[in-house]
Amino acid sequence: MQFLTKNNNNSMNTRREFLKVSGGLLVGGMFIPYLTEAAKVKNVGINLYSVREQMLSDAAGTLEKLAKIGYKEIESARSEKGNYYGLRPKEIKQITKDLGLCLRSSHVLVNTDWKQSVEDAAEAGQHFLISAGLPSRGQTVDNYKRVAEVFNKAAEDCKESNLIFGYHNGGSDFTKENGQILYDVLLNNTDPDLVKMELDLGWAIVGGADPQEYFDKYPGRFPLWHLKDIKKDKEESTEFGKGRIDIVGLLKNKKKSDMKYFFVEQEEWENSPMESISFNFNYLKNLRF
Repeated sequence: MQFLTKNNNNSMNTRREFLKVSGGLLVGGMFIPYLTEAAKVKNVGINLYSVREQMLSDAAGTLEKLAKIGYKEIESARSEKGNYYGLRPKEIKQITKDLGLCLRSSHVLVNTDWKQSVEDAAEAGQHFLISAGLPSRGQTVDNYKRVAEVFNKAAEDCKESNLIFGYHNGGSDFTKENGQILYDVLLNNTDPDLVKMELDLGWAIVGGADPQEYFDKYPGRFPLWHLKDIKKDKEESTEFGKGRIDIVGLLKNKKKSDMKYFFVEQEEWENSPMESISFNFNYLKNLRF
């Protein structure tokens, strides 16, 4: 009887330990996914300049290929055939909708065609209209202040058409005159509620900027990104993971920058644009951060 009692006690102790351990695992199991689940990249966008030659030769067919790869967000870019590669605003709106794509934005210039660009963008149903360059030349503080005035007015035009105006930087925007960074002059002299920035992360870093500092200093100003990698030995874009840009580190700061949408952009290729953008999409699809 004593032997049986001892075994019973051991059984009870063992059972208690089992319940304690298994209960801990159960509770832990409820929290582990929350604590360890890595973020995934969703709704990958692309700037059509990355496939500009293909768009010029077959716009509808190229958009279909982008949809098959898995891209969801589209940003058009001005070309010799206009802002939508020969398509009319209503055409590209319908084509992208039928393919499950969303035309979010387009690159234009604030020039003599500006009013028409605004009308076209509104008709195309997009949300953003981005100036791809400065309306006047000059790497000076005075010119950037003049540009700021032009951009403030352009942003008002966009607001009237339910569009959001923004500016896409180049690397030269981060040069200095008299100790002032020209890009900062533009930010400080434009209305933060009306003029947003599409930060080209690759060229900003090449220009010597730290995107994190801009996200901290100018919260809410960067709803759009251009995501690209830059070669280690040249100032040329390359496929993700092959260059000098910390793609994962940038994506970890997307909330801080208040980023709404980003667009993959690659200007140069080793083989073909389609191979590169397919590689970039798969890189992002498999990324966890």
